[in-house]
Amino acid sequence: MKHINSLSSGVALGSAGIVLMSVISGCSSQEEEQKKEQQNKFLVIEQLTNGKYVVVEEMPTEGPTRAIIRSKDANGTVSERVMSEEEMKKLASQEYDKYQKGGSELNKEESGGGEGMGLAGTILAVAAGSLLGNMIGNALMNNSHFANKANSVNRSAYARSAAGGGSTTSKSSSGKSFFGGSSSGSSKTSSGGWFGG
Repeated sequence: MKHINSLSSGVALGSAGIVLMSVISGCSSQEEEQKKEQQNKFLVIEQLTNGKYVVVEEMPTEGPTRAIIRSKDANGTVSERVMSEEEMKKLASQEYDKYQKGGSELNKEESGGGEGMGLAGTILAVAAGSLLGNMIGNALMNNSHFANKANSVNRSAYARSAAGGGSTTSKSSSGKSFFGGSSSGSSKTSSGGWFGG
């Protein structure tokens, strides 16, 4: 009987250990997610033909958060300028004030009138945590409407990998599929899913 009691105690301790490990790993993954949201970023933001902006590249950086703003004129000439962290903070802060008052693009429902957002909205959507602090970034990303809008302007591979694999809302502008072939064998449905081979 003594042997059975010690065996059941060992099983109970083993189960408690498993529960404790899963709680610890859950906490550490939350901390990693918060760090990822708050860490400084290097962005490439591209202006679309409709005048709106999307993020085409995003990567963590040890230096200050900054962005390259890429636009194309009527002749197709591409110009780029670097936006400093101070400029980005100013725009993000102004857009956050608008958001709190309900006047930001990030408050509006999807209208179906094209993709992208204004520059300030795009910056706030993608870099709120690193520019305005973790508390504001987390509060915004916990709002599902804000998170959906943020995902809609971020086409970067980094955002797709952070989201867990592949975003069906982004499409490569090069016309190549993920596997290197032409994307003509796939068709995108209006619901955002991919079908075909």
